[in-house]
Amino acid sequence: MKNGKTDTPIDPYLPQNGNRGYRVSRYELDLEYKVASNRLAGKATITAVTTEARSRIGLDLAPNLDVTKVVVNGSRGAKYSHRAGKLVITPREKLPAGAALVVAIQYQGAPAPIRSVWGEVGWEELDEGALVASQPNGAASWFPCDDHPSSKASYRISITTDSPYYAVANGKLRDRRVRASQTTWVFEQSEPMSTYLATIQIGHYERRRVADGAVPIHAVLPPRLHTAFDHDFGRQGQIMDVFTELFGPYPFPGYTVVVTDDPLEIPIEAQGLSIFGSNHLDGRRGSERLVAHELAHQWFGNSLTLGQWRDIWLHEGFACYAEWLWAENSGGQSAHEHAVRAHQGLARKPQDLLVGDPGPTLMFDDRVYKRGALALHALRHRLGDDAFFELIRTWTDRYRYSTVTTEQFTDLAARFTDRPLRELWSNWLYEKELPSL
Repeated sequence: MKNGKTDTPIDPYLPQNGNRGYRVSRYELDLEYKVASNRLAGKATITAVTTEARSRIGLDLAPNLDVTKVVVNGSRGAKYSHRAGKLVITPREKLPAGAALVVAIQYQGAPAPIRSVWGEVGWEELDEGALVASQPNGAASWFPCDDHPSSKASYRISITTDSPYYAVANGKLRDRRVRASQTTWVFEQSEPMSTYLATIQIGHYERRRVADGAVPIHAVLPPRLHTAFDHDFGRQGQIMDVFTELFGPYPFPGYTVVVTDDPLEIPIEAQGLSIFGSNHLDGRRGSERLVAHELAHQWFGNSLTLGQWRDIWLHEGFACYAEWLWAENSGGQSAHEHAVRAHQGLARKPQDLLVGDPGPTLMFDDRVYKRGALALHALRHRLGDDAFFELIRTWTDRYRYSTVTTEQFTDLAARFTDRPLRELWSNWLYEKELPSL
């Protein structure tokens, strides 16, 4: 709400998410989680600046988490209401445009996933621990936030939990303190991060370094899975080398793969981390394309993040094409062979989707992934390899840590050829009928 009037949605795909009137620069989360009872107690300190004069501000927070205290700029006089997933805070005095804003919120409850048209997303209780899978709108299941992808901020995440458990969050581990039966883990994520990419993973895990290249790669997983992991994820260092050559420098200080003791239907994307289930270890490297796919998201999705969910192909089309590029550069089938097979598969499916604006119910449809990858393959064919990969490296460099749009990518691509690309983009992104390959 804006001074009693309804704001237009920040993103029509998720009309209830996100808030106007301020820009967050930092979240500091001090959390305590009891695994046995699934109880979360937290304090979120949010640093922001107002972008317009406001008499109140809104945050996204799941209704099953109870707010117990709100302090605005050091004053406890703020009023607040918490209904239907919105925490609306009214400070004692109206905030002018450009005002510094520090909001401290204490809350508690039993965290649970948020139900959505894409299933349940957010904080999920495991048999022995917890995981967070927030794409696209699950961040509010565990902390108050401005929950839309163009709202990027730095984070400090402190999680205290029972000592037998290992906890991991985004960024670098800055501190670990053991007190009696509890351990506190403090992580610092200094590179800007969207709310849905923030994560905590808790389990009976061990952490170890698994690749010694220029980018440190670590594994966090149950000890019983070490041998299988070493085989099935054994080529991560080579994948990293291929991708840094093709896409440009890796955008974060390190990369961590978490493997849960539980099976997961699909891997989970987070900034600086990927989370796989024990079912992704089969002794045959059967999930290696997913290993490549999730690593590619660190460039396409985490460093460069869509500003509107309609542009989801900028994440998934690029990550899908990265699967084909890894195969091509590791002795497998060429990207073109993958493209031909993907095109044949798409030709047998309904032709009722616009890749460049698929709509909320279809934005995670496999056709967005495959046809987005085919659009890139068609562009590569048009530009030639040298210009195409120079374009990709320029893309990841120019918009590093930013939010991006399809128009920015198509405008940039036009600078790498004298031939018009309008028809290519129209055919692949904005026409329902599948173009010929």
